[in-house]
Amino acid sequence: MVNLVVVTVATKETDGFRRFLRSAKHFNYTVKVLGRGEKWRGGNYMSAPGGGQKVRLLKTALEEIKNEDEVILFIDSYDVVFASGPKELLKKFQQSRHKVVFSSETLIWPDRHLEDKHPHVREGNRFLGSGGFIGYVPKVREMVSGWTGEDGDSDQLFFTKIYIDPEKRKSINITLDSKCRLFQNLHGALDEVVLKFEDSRVRARNVLYDTLPVIVHGNGPTKLQMNYLGNYIPNTWTFETGCTVCHEDLRPLTTLKSEYPLVVIGIFIQQPTPFVTVFFERLLKLQYPKNRLKLFIYNQEVHHERQVSAFLQDHGSLYQDVKLIGPEEEMDGPASRNLGFDMCRKDKDCDYFFSVDIEVVLKNENTLKILVEQNLPVVAPMITRPGRLWSNFWGALSADGYYARSEDYVDIVQGHREGVWNVPYVSNVYLVKASLLRSELTEYELFNSNILDPDMAYCHNIRSKEIFMYVTNMHSFGRILSTENYQTNHLHNDLWQIFENPLDWEERYIHENYTHIMKDKLIETPCPDVYWFPVFSEVACNHLVEEMENYGKWSGGGNMDKRIQGGYENVPTIDIHMNQVNYDKEWRKFLLEYIAPITEKMFPGYYTTCSTPLNFVVRYKPDEQPLLVPHHDASTFTINIALNSKGVDYQGGGCRFLRYNCSVKAPRKGWALMHPGRLTHYHEGLPTTAGVRYIAVSFVDP
Repeated sequence: MVNLVVVTVATKETDGFRRFLRSAKHFNYTVKVLGRGEKWRGGNYMSAPGGGQKVRLLKTALEEIKNEDEVILFIDSYDVVFASGPKELLKKFQQSRHKVVFSSETLIWPDRHLEDKHPHVREGNRFLGSGGFIGYVPKVREMVSGWTGEDGDSDQLFFTKIYIDPEKRKSINITLDSKCRLFQNLHGALDEVVLKFEDSRVRARNVLYDTLPVIVHGNGPTKLQMNYLGNYIPNTWTFETGCTVCHEDLRPLTTLKSEYPLVVIGIFIQQPTPFVTVFFERLLKLQYPKNRLKLFIYNQEVHHERQVSAFLQDHGSLYQDVKLIGPEEEMDGPASRNLGFDMCRKDKDCDYFFSVDIEVVLKNENTLKILVEQNLPVVAPMITRPGRLWSNFWGALSADGYYARSEDYVDIVQGHREGVWNVPYVSNVYLVKASLLRSELTEYELFNSNILDPDMAYCHNIRSKEIFMYVTNMHSFGRILSTENYQTNHLHNDLWQIFENPLDWEERYIHENYTHIMKDKLIETPCPDVYWFPVFSEVACNHLVEEMENYGKWSGGGNMDKRIQGGYENVPTIDIHMNQVNYDKEWRKFLLEYIAPITEKMFPGYYTTCSTPLNFVVRYKPDEQPLLVPHHDASTFTINIALNSKGVDYQGGGCRFLRYNCSVKAPRKGWALMHPGRLTHYHEGLPTTAGVRYIAVSFVDP
């Protein structure tokens, strides 16, 4: 059996290098690493020729190898993965019937003038790629013996000149792997390479030559495509096993003998945003010791100062430290994010920076724990916008650095593929290791750019340092709010979010038992054909009352009423109509979503369109209007929702249905009474004897 040694050069341990070693270990390759601890002087050959340092190191290493039968695979490592094992590699090498086989490329680099000197091939790529070659030790030694160049000289040009010299090519017995049976260089060949899933492993398949390369190399500007392929090859994620590496290198917090890592949470408020109070409620519920958390809050919006100061006043002392940058400091977004990073960078106790935009809805209370345990340089929890394919990561980039959709993007967003994914862009919420901020990311202005948004500038800077960014969808984390059409001219602006952010509106304003109404038979029948069920949360009731009192233009309670058609009210109340506070559209949506389904269950065969001439909030006071005389409603059915609590906010009150001599005397806050409006359910409002009683009323389908 021929002895194979993989030789590579790595002057530092990058994320790409660790990925390379993982794939080598998977197939039991023996790897010898050259240049560890040396300073890299081989240039940046993304933009200019370089790499001579690799040849120098190889030349020196070959002098120490005594076994002349040994085969050497000399390969780059930062942007390379193995797709198969040594047995297949050696077999394909021996089938080539040459002593040295180089990888091939479709593009010539770095000297186009040498194109004509390359031998023609019957089929396949014609040009040499120096990122990978395999050969017997004596021949490789002979090949590099003539190296006298500088570290910054081009290794590719050196090997190309040997290859295009007919005598040297013949004496060393060199050929190219023209059809990519051993090596697949991606540059110039992206359209040729697809993923091939089979039997719990993944290969790259070259569809042009119908070959399965053993080694895949993201040379030149194809690093991101290499990252994409590396999410699968050789067995990182398969259809049979799912993610095989997601539980490797974890840092379980439960096994820590010391305290939890210290995290600085950066909270960024950059535009008027709904449900800010809820954001802070969720922040409080994060399952992480508060004495191991510091807060950095940047608020650009005067509109949100009330919510921020209320949170800090009530709960700020729970945290180890709090720094607040308010609107008066007039700091822009990029500057605030740079400052947040720097606060962690300079704090010797800071282990992680957790960046969260205010529009992020973190439903999972263990989010921070999960991210810390992943033990990754930069990792984001995947969040999405409900019902849309929008998320906080990009699977690929376009040529000009903007969004492009990767093949697997939809599957990841919809949860059909679960894992921890290496991606080119994350935003809105992510965790960064502080050690990274103190080493690779020491540059202060990471978020600044003349042409890119702050998040794009930041991701660009991370990619340029060859640091991997990940997004995990192994758990359900939450979603992101829409900030479009957010009005700020009301007291409780979140009430108006039923269209823009319906899920968040429901969680905030619909009674927690509403979803159990049908299932658990929560609908009560206190009187014939009168249905009683929970619909509004405590917060919804409070907000509606406060909104109406803030508006303050209560009607006089007289019969003449310009607000209604005809101008005459038969049984007037002291009230404010929903349309007076521009809430008619939203209220009708509420009726359609939450009342109509119950109507159709309770009154079989009747389907409502929820057309409503009148939706209003009524106020009853002993010295103003304590009761309502017997009457019919101008509706097919009526909804009457109690907005405050008997015995707490008022005494007396309730509703009596005269035909049945049946009363509901203790309305429950947030519960709705639903009853027919005309003909059968003649009713009266019972006297409120103390305090103030509020109800929301709708006459549905007049």
